[in-house]
Amino acid sequence: MTWHLRRTGTILGAAALTLLALPANAHAAAVACGGGVSTGRVAVNGCISAQRGSAGRFPTREITAHIKARNTGTKAVNITYEAFFRVVDGGHWEKIGNGRTHVRAGETVGPVEVGSSTRVCGPVRVEIRVHARADGAAWSGWSPAATKQCQT
Repeated sequence: MTWHLRRTGTILGAAALTLLALPANAHAAAVACGGGVSTGRVAVNGCISAQRGSAGRFPTREITAHIKARNTGTKAVNITYEAFFRVVDGGHWEKIGNGRTHVRAGETVGPVEVGSSTRVCGPVRVEIRVHARADGAAWSGWSPAATKQCQT
């Protein structure tokens, strides 16, 4: 009886470890980050992901903008950020989100989701751009990231 309990415990333990090793959302999209920009002590990267979906029989992608921010200074800082989205060929920039976060000295936050736009698939390239500023500082330049909207 003791042998069966140990064996059952070993099997259940292995199953639990296997479940922990699997991602929480097997369909979660990968986040790709673009080049960095900075303003004062804050370095910023714009990041993008595209997750599959559908609207009835039409395939869609939820294009999500993220931001990574690194405080290179020796004091904590509050960071305000914004994200914009567009279809590269002929699209105009649309604000899809903004936010604020606190970053301790020498630390990095993110990627933090800023906003998203759900689009019916098309053979187009989409991009996001983000910028940020520390309290009292100027806005950083734009950090872009792009993806083909309906890549597999």
